[in-house]
Amino acid sequence: MENDPNPHDPSSAGGGEEAKKGLVVLLVGAPGSGKSTFCNDVMAAARRPWVRVCQDTIANGKQGTKPQCLMSAAAALKDGKSVFIDRCNLEQEQRADFVKLGEAQVAVDAVVLDLPARLCISRSVKRTGHEGKLQGGKAAAVVNRMLQKKELPKLSEGFSRITFCHSENDVKEAVKAYNNLGPSGNLSAGVFGQKNKDDKVQLGIMRFLKKVDKQDQDAGKDITSDQNLTQANVPRQDSIGNTFTAELENKTEDQGSLNDENSSDRSFVGGSSCNDVHTLAFPSISTSDFQFDLEKASDIIVDSVSDFLNKFDSVRLVLVDLSDKSKILSLVRKKAAQKNIESNKFFTFVGDITQLYTKGNFRCNVIANATNWRLKPGGGGVNAAIYRAAGDSLEIATKERAETLSPGNSVVVPLPSSSPLHLREGVTHVIHVLGPNMNPQRPNYLKNDYVEGCKILHDAYSSLFENFASIFKCQMRNESKRSSSGISNSQNPLKGTTGTCFSHSDQKIKREGWYDSERNKKCKGFPFNAAAKEKISTPHGGHGYAHSETHSDVLNWDENSSNLTSSSNPGLEVKEKNCAEVSKRTWNAWAQALHVIALNPEKHKDVVMEMSDDFVVLNDLYPKAKKHVLVLSRLHGLDCLVDVHKEHLPLLKRMHSAGLKWAKMFLCEDSSLIFRLGYHSVPSMRQLHLHVISQDFDSAHLKNKKHWNSFNTLFFRDSADAIKEIEKHGVATVIEDESLLKMELRCHRCRSAHPNIPRLKSHIANCKAPLPTHLLHNGLLVSAASKSVG
Repeated sequence: MENDPNPHDPSSAGGGEEAKKGLVVLLVGAPGSGKSTFCNDVMAAARRPWVRVCQDTIANGKQGTKPQCLMSAAAALKDGKSVFIDRCNLEQEQRADFVKLGEAQVAVDAVVLDLPARLCISRSVKRTGHEGKLQGGKAAAVVNRMLQKKELPKLSEGFSRITFCHSENDVKEAVKAYNNLGPSGNLSAGVFGQKNKDDKVQLGIMRFLKKVDKQDQDAGKDITSDQNLTQANVPRQDSIGNTFTAELENKTEDQGSLNDENSSDRSFVGGSSCNDVHTLAFPSISTSDFQFDLEKASDIIVDSVSDFLNKFDSVRLVLVDLSDKSKILSLVRKKAAQKNIESNKFFTFVGDITQLYTKGNFRCNVIANATNWRLKPGGGGVNAAIYRAAGDSLEIATKERAETLSPGNSVVVPLPSSSPLHLREGVTHVIHVLGPNMNPQRPNYLKNDYVEGCKILHDAYSSLFENFASIFKCQMRNESKRSSSGISNSQNPLKGTTGTCFSHSDQKIKREGWYDSERNKKCKGFPFNAAAKEKISTPHGGHGYAHSETHSDVLNWDENSSNLTSSSNPGLEVKEKNCAEVSKRTWNAWAQALHVIALNPEKHKDVVMEMSDDFVVLNDLYPKAKKHVLVLSRLHGLDCLVDVHKEHLPLLKRMHSAGLKWAKMFLCEDSSLIFRLGYHSVPSMRQLHLHVISQDFDSAHLKNKKHWNSFNTLFFRDSADAIKEIEKHGVATVIEDESLLKMELRCHRCRSAHPNIPRLKSHIANCKAPLPTHLLHNGLLVSAASKSVG
């Protein structure tokens, strides 16, 4: 271990303190990290009496509770025994009560088994007879989820000593140190083995798509590197003009099982540098069952690919077909060569689109599915194959995004990390796309109208590629944030850059907005009408309003103007945020719902409660309190608070007055309510909107920490304060700090801390403490007594 000349000397109490007799050791690590093995190895050769407290067996061999563990540990200490706490203990909140077991004669140590995520998952998946029944396929998703919430322990929590183990050798050294402890000895105090105090917490399994960590080589025999893949796994590539085709070699063994010796490892070990490029693999749309003319389809494919690649570098498009005799592949290769499309950016691939990595060693993070309008599995071809390979989780995730799709459109579905296609192939997103139909036996038959058909097919490919762009742009922004923190150094994939590589991210695209649970609500109220050819895009925004668009559910990058333009309204520009505190935003389809309502309120009279030339008022469809309404600005280009300047003050004051009016109306109905008016610093949805929200926070839709903290931290800017700041300084202060949304849950009245939302809600219902003094003294609350703000 580092930073200590003799960290395992049992005679050293550290700092000259009197040696403590009792000892509690908290094991900190994910399932499969070896916590139980560590305890057993120490206890097998220990010189002092130990008791292992394991929540999986605490209740007469069955899973118990945390209080039972605490009682058992306290009893063992009272009997003069030392205690191992064999739980995951990955979060400070989970460790806090066990740390309190320490007293004058009891030291509390932590041993952090910070082994590679792949090793933990490999062990968890393969093991049998586990005490907590965490084994097999479900283990991978559990480990991944737990590692993403991991908080490394600190001495400030109350530990005497923290030992970090990053490899099997580190674990052996730590076991040896605790084996050598005498009946009343203890190890020297401090932190040992931590690589860097500023290191980010090890993320879950899906972060390991980039490269092999050198430490993985020391982590045990369960890890398999790319060097173990045979030459038979490497695809054969044949140059054809300026494009090439890669043909998968056949394999006799079945590599589809999660429990296969190498399958889980294969998913997380990066391949060549070529595999680090953001890659979209897609089938030919509408040329199979929909019987679209191959010559016309190949022209549209090549034109669409060429247009897209002229805008972006460091991306790759791959047209996939099962047959090496495919006519569409042959036509596309020929025409791509004539257009001089670079072969490292676009090529054809012969093989199964669902097995590009396991049977071809070809990494692809996004695949397209030629779907049906119902977005259902079944039928034949690519659609059936992708749903079958991805498992039930894809169908569930798709339903959360959309229920139908019209021709010429596409929809992005982040693939759940538990999906076999994600685990085995490294696919993070599936883009469902629907093209035109020339088959009279299928829905939406165009009766051989190729003028309309070609337009729809071109729209389909444009929508597909734009959605692909939205994915890697989001990952680029996330990587840029990490790079600015000194974590990584990636390059911009926009046109004019060189190099490759942004980390594959399975979760971040899902969390780009911070209304995690609300943005996945299904679209209701917009019936599919194929005859009208209305292009429906159905993801939901954070406030639960559905919307429709005319083309695609992403934003285009307009390189000539350096602005973002909506693909549904090419003439409408989205302003760049020039404020230093807030980064430029792009708005995905689900975030456009309020914008659509504000610009066309007459089309949404069923949800609009008040309408004027300047604003509209509507209920938040997923309210976070008994009363929660939104006052939306109707001014185009005013997307959020950072866009507001002095010239917008009259509008802000009118919105504020409207909010006050509605608060007073609600108070007439229920005089016990108290209201607060304000804006989110970084809203999840486009179009400036004022929240008028009662302070009871009594709502089933308030579900998580982000919901709560978005209204009860500095992230929420009071309307009256924002108006004063703009009057004085010309702009309002906004705080783009996502850590505010991750703060511990505290009552907005008495500031007491609570472990989860149900506990917090239960407390709030009975808390009689006054609201914060800064709100009371500055008149930022509206009540029956005041009926005024500011």
